[in-house]
Amino acid sequence: MFDLHRLRLLRELSQRGTLAAVAQALNYSPSSVSQQLSLLETEVGVPLLEPVGRRVKLTPQAEILVRHTEEVLARLDQAESEVAASLHEITGTLRVATFQTAALALIPATLARMRDEHPSLRIEFQVLDPAEALSALHARDFDLVFVEEWPDQPEARLAGLEYRELVRDPIRLAVPRGLPVSEAGTHPWIMEPAGFPQRTFNVNWCRHQGYEPDVRSSSTDVLVKLRFVERGLAVALLPDLIWYDREITVDLHDLPVPMSRLLFTAARAGRGQHPAVRAFREALALSVAPLRPRP
Repeated sequence: MFDLHRLRLLRELSQRGTLAAVAQALNYSPSSVSQQLSLLETEVGVPLLEPVGRRVKLTPQAEILVRHTEEVLARLDQAESEVAASLHEITGTLRVATFQTAALALIPATLARMRDEHPSLRIEFQVLDPAEALSALHARDFDLVFVEEWPDQPEARLAGLEYRELVRDPIRLAVPRGLPVSEAGTHPWIMEPAGFPQRTFNVNWCRHQGYEPDVRSSSTDVLVKLRFVERGLAVALLPDLIWYDREITVDLHDLPVPMSRLLFTAARAGRGQHPAVRAFREALALSVAPLRPRP
């Protein structure tokens, strides 16, 4: 019988790409990871890794083992969920990741509700870009992620994950107070850096309006974008969630064709029924309930 711990190391290597990345993720030394994989090769009786320059790649036999390891880990996730469901109290640790505007608006209320209703549950939280969060979830770094998807910029739906739509968050054009909306095409813009889905959506939207945006500033921080608009330095497309618990300080204009970003949660198949994951999703839904488009 193959050693499950070593199989998981092989699976981690398939996800993370290098021995160093596996070692860092699991708090091992690279030499220890290499030694364990060598022992696994001895157990299996065939080569599992092939050198490619300074890296290694998995052999076809290793890929077979990884596929079956995924199935075993999914069943263990399901078993853990069923054991937890048989208990009267939710305990353990829940690891959650989400994007910035959710972290600013929805997550504090959700965490406070979870603290009050499930005091024995430890929740570890991190802000991550959606694509990175989904990959980290698939790599088992998190138990649940709350992510965004911008119009016409879909995130890849990874196999082995279950997705649940939560709400659609309207997007509106934010301009400095008093600036005519007709001048948005000639005013400086602030957007995410090139390569981000939000940037692609922003640029495509401007082009559909008949102009090329003058992007003078870039930031992934939504509060930086808001501050630039407030000070008259730029215009921006902002999601309504930013106004969840704050006063509107800029002029907002509905888009000619209403658009919204999709907010959804994702968990690994078999983990989605864990009581801690279900409880967090329920608490998050309660936090979202008051969300309405602002005038």
